[in-house]
Amino acid sequence: MAKPQRISLKSARRLALTAQGFSGAQQAPGKSTRWQALSKVIDNLNLLQIDSVNVLSRSHYLPLFSRLGSYDKAVLDKHTLAAKNRRCFEYWAHEASILPYRYQPLLRWRMDDARNGTGIYKGLVDFAAEKSEVIARTLEKVRAEGPLRPRDFGQPAVRSGEWWGWNDNKTALEYLFWTGDVTTARRDGFERLYDVPERVFPDDTHAAPSPDRADAIRELARHSARALGISTETDIRDYFRLPVADARQAVADLVESGELHTVEVRGWNKPGYIWHEAKSARSFERATLLSPFDPLVWNRERAERLFNFRYRIEIYTPAPKRQFGYYVLPVLIGEQLSGRLCMKADRQAGTLRVNAAWHEDGIDPGAASEAIAPALHDMSRWLGLERVEIAGRGNMSESLKSAFKN
Repeated sequence: MAKPQRISLKSARRLALTAQGFSGAQQAPGKSTRWQALSKVIDNLNLLQIDSVNVLSRSHYLPLFSRLGSYDKAVLDKHTLAAKNRRCFEYWAHEASILPYRYQPLLRWRMDDARNGTGIYKGLVDFAAEKSEVIARTLEKVRAEGPLRPRDFGQPAVRSGEWWGWNDNKTALEYLFWTGDVTTARRDGFERLYDVPERVFPDDTHAAPSPDRADAIRELARHSARALGISTETDIRDYFRLPVADARQAVADLVESGELHTVEVRGWNKPGYIWHEAKSARSFERATLLSPFDPLVWNRERAERLFNFRYRIEIYTPAPKRQFGYYVLPVLIGEQLSGRLCMKADRQAGTLRVNAAWHEDGIDPGAASEAIAPALHDMSRWLGLERVEIAGRGNMSESLKSAFKN
């Protein structure tokens, strides 16, 4: 057997950045947004992770901003969250995610697992065993009257149990969402309205045959490897949260088929895999901000391995114990994760607030600030805010203030 190719960490980083869509030009501010441009990014990433935190922006909007610059969020809403003209659906992929419809048959094995009590939160498994009649009644009501919000069931939210604010009907809806018996018909604001799939999905999606479990997982691993460019087996598994044994077999199959090439990356203690069509751009000049849930950084171990960037989200950390801030966005400048900004959209004051600004060791704070200031201006316009204000916390705050003065 031939010895695997050996490449530098810099080469690995370039493969990852190119695969993730950071080598192309951003669109000019004010340019009209076409769904085709947004769809291309979603197709490239496979999915957009959803998160409820809205201190800056809902997380699924940010990966598109990071790659395209300012765009019209209403165009994304129209094709992902609205009742008509949708091209995507919601389900558990990496976490709760928005995905193109073609992935729905590939995830039916996860729905089957949920019905069988595996690959799902234990609390939901216990609930299904104890309150099957509630689940049956909930599904019957959705079939008869959907789309419905949880509050349409007339049961008040509660503050006890495993999930804050989840009453029996909300828990039943979430269980049925896992099993695929209900889906998101649309969102009102950010609130889900549930309906049965046959009234939501296009006919060709709903009627599509269910692939064999191994074939479906191999296809998801294939999409993951393509989106990552270069990866470890763990990286591929993490992208769609695939079961360990199934993912291991899928990676072995892709190596055997020649779609993945084994490689040694200097500094990695695990085998690497390059997607057979992966490309590496020659230069990366972009300065942009990344969502905490961006695919480039959502796997914290991978971000540290690729960029020497240790990143943890501190939303649930008590304020006195936070190191960098509440909602912290990694700063990508060229090929490096060069810093992090704690940010907030103060909509009432019309201000994008940078509550703390930090640069990484070895990074010139002045050069980093000059590079990232235009992205902050762009983000403030994109969010409909009138100004940017920099607070004094962090080792890059003063240089960032100076960059805005200039």
